[in-house]
Amino acid sequence: PKAGSLIITLFGDVISQHGDSVWLGSIIESLAGFGLNARQIRTAVSRLVQEDWLQTEQRGRRSYYSFTDTGRRRFERVANRIYAGSLPEWNGQWTFVFLALMESFKRDHLRRELSWQGFGQISPGVFIHPSANDEVLTEIINDAMVSDEVVVMRGNTHELTSQTALENTTFRAWKLTETQKLFEDFCRRFSGILPAVQNDRLSDQALFRIRLIVIHEYRRLLLKTTALPRDLLPKAWPGEHALEITAALYAHTQQASVQYITSTFESMNGRLPSASASYYQRFSTNRIA
Repeated sequence: PKAGSLIITLFGDVISQHGDSVWLGSIIESLAGFGLNARQIRTAVSRLVQEDWLQTEQRGRRSYYSFTDTGRRRFERVANRIYAGSLPEWNGQWTFVFLALMESFKRDHLRRELSWQGFGQISPGVFIHPSANDEVLTEIINDAMVSDEVVVMRGNTHELTSQTALENTTFRAWKLTETQKLFEDFCRRFSGILPAVQNDRLSDQALFRIRLIVIHEYRRLLLKTTALPRDLLPKAWPGEHALEITAALYAHTQQASVQYITSTFESMNGRLPSASASYYQRFSTNRIA
C-alpha cells in the first residue's frame, strides 16, 4: 500500500480510538511489515502535515503526531460508511446537488468531496444521493466556501418512473458494473483469510496487521463506491458480502490487535490507553456514532 494512504487508515482506525496521538517511532515499527521503510514513512508523514491531515508536537528528540481537526473530519466523513453494520435504509427520497458556474478548481474539489460521500453524477454539474447526511453535506459546502454557488434540493422518484429506467440511471450514476467487479475482487482476496484468523494460532502483531489492511482496502474501496440502499441494488450484491467479511475479520482480530496496540504503541504519556467505547460499537447496528 501507499505509505500516506495507509497512515491515514492507521490514524483513523487505530490512533483516533486510543488517545489521538502517537510517537513517530511507533508508526514506523507498526508499518514495517507492509514493506514500508522509515524514510518512506517520514516522507509520507511530512506530506500529510503539509496537506493538513496531521499535526506534530516535538518533545525532546521525539515527534508525536495526531489528526488535525480537518484531518479528523475528513476521515469521519467516510467512517460512518466504513463501520456501518448494514446497508442504509431508504425512505424513497433523493438529495440533488447542482453545481452552478464556478471556477474549475472549486468544481473539481467539490466533485471529489461529493464522490467520496457517495454522490452519483447523473449529468455534468448534477449529483444525487439517496441517503445523504445533511450535516456532512453542509460541512463540505462550507469548507469549500461555495455556499453561494451550490443549489441543494430534495425530491422523490415519481410514480411514472419505471423500475428499469431507475436501475439504468443507478448503474450509470454510480458505475455499478465497475463497482461490482471491485467488490468481487475484494471478496476473493479476503474471504480466504478468515479461517486462518479463527484458528487462534496467529500472533497479536499478525492479527493487528490483518485488521489494518482489511480496513485500509475496504476504506479505499468505499471511496470509489457508495453505500446504496438495498432497494437500488441488484440481487446478491457483492457489497453486502464484502461488508460481512470485513465485519467478521474485524471482530476476530479485535482483542488481539488492541493488546498489540496498547503494549507497543507510545504516546507522550507512555503506552497508548485502552480503546474508546465507540471502537467496540463498530459494525454494530446499534453502534455509537
